[in-house]
This record gives sequence, C-alpha cells and structure tokens, in this order.
Amino acid sequence: MELTFASYNIHKAVGLDGNRDPDRIIAVLREMDADIIALQEADRRFGQRASVLPRALLDDTHWRPLAVAERPRSLGWHGNALLVRREIDCTLAEPLDLPTLEPRGAALGELVVEGRSLRILGAHLDLSGLRRRDQIHAMLKQCAGRLAMPTVIMGDFNQWGRLTGAMQAFGVGWQQITPGPSYPARRPVAPLDRIVATPHWDYIDSGVHHSALAAQASDHLPVWARLRYA
Repeated sequence: MELTFASYNIHKAVGLDGNRDPDRIIAVLREMDADIIALQEADRRFGQRASVLPRALLDDTHWRPLAVAERPRSLGWHGNALLVRREIDCTLAEPLDLPTLEPRGAALGELVVEGRSLRILGAHLDLSGLRRRDQIHAMLKQCAGRLAMPTVIMGDFNQWGRLTGAMQAFGVGWQQITPGPSYPARRPVAPLDRIVATPHWDYIDSGVHHSALAAQASDHLPVWARLRYA
C-alpha cells in the first residue's frame, strides 16, 4: 500500500497578493493530487470560525473532509482540517485539544485503506515555541492510549531545526521527514512544515510543491511524502 501524504498551511486562503482565493488553494491541491491532506488555517479565526474553503468547492474534488469540526460552519478544529480521497473509509474522526498559551488543537482520523487501518493527525504548533514540546507529547500520548496502528502526523510545526528543539520529543521511534524549506512561499528558507511517521512505513520520496501557483496562493508552500506500508 503506497500513499501520498501532504501538509499545507493555506493562510486562510489569502495569497501573497492579499486576496482571499479559495479556488486557487483548490487548484494547488489538484496539482499535488495527494491521497491524504492535512490543512492548517483552514477556518477563519473569529466569529463562527467559518471555513475559508466553501463546501461546494470541495464537493467537486477527489477529497472529502473528515468530521472533526465542532462548529457548523467550520471545516476543522482550530483551523486544522483533514481531507482524504473519497474511496478511503473513515472509522473515527475527532478534534484534540493541545496544551497552549493561545488557541491550538489537532485533528485526528482513523482510516481503512485496502483493508488496512492507519491513523493520521494534523496540527499547527505553537508559534512562540514555549509549548511545542508539550503539544507533541500530547499527540504522542493520544496515539499511545489507542489501538496501535501505522500513524502519520503532519502539519506546520513552526520549528526551524530539523531534529532540534521540540522535534526531539519524537525520540528515535518516529521517522521525521523534512521535505525542505516551505516558508515564506516566495523565497522559502524555513522548513516549518513536516511529516512524521511510525516505523511501519517505508519512505519512498518527499518534496516541497513549488509551482508558480503555490508560490502565490499562501505564505507557505505545501509539502508531501510518499510512504509505503508493506
């Protein structure tokens, strides 16, 4: 079983031109054509926290959002949303609270692909750096307290060093995939966006999706990883 995982901080669909353009975000997702996608900043920050990607646009794609939202107009939880191909079965979808100095959370889903179960988490970690390690520990604790299965954690980790700082919380039991610099989109220098996987997965390939459209659609570039579960 081979799957392409992607993570994309869509900056509330506001591009570098200052325009909110959800069609442009959808076009970038189509360019990548990943099987499973974690989005960050997918909802507005205030009010009803409405999704910046209209449901009608998503209905015309290969993906459907997992039901992690707790507000009727939201797509995700604290902006974290999970999209999966429509043929993938979902057995569990729920929001997770993370320890924080500001509103933060994660989205968790358990899926069945080709008769095999796997777990995915999408998160956007603390900007200040004061609680990132605690937030990673909270996600790992959630995984440890559930049925063991191949797991992938994706998101904007807000971490510059590849294996330093909060990333050390993963220890040696996780594969840390840093596809490359993804921020800022126009001239990326910081590898803030990561994909981390349990040892069940064989690494095939990874990269930063740096198309002309992606360089304008958000302040982050999306990242992806191709993994095989034997």
